[in-house]
Amino acid sequence: MTTGAIIMMILALTITWGGAGVCIAIAMRAAKSK
Repeated sequence: MTTGAIIMMILALTITWGGAGVCIAIAMRAAKSK
């Protein structure tokens, strides 16, 4: 694999897990608010 491909994979994983983390954080805040 080329360095560019590895960087793209890392970026994709970061965005995916980052988005999931935000969704979980919002869900937890909503649950605590109730």
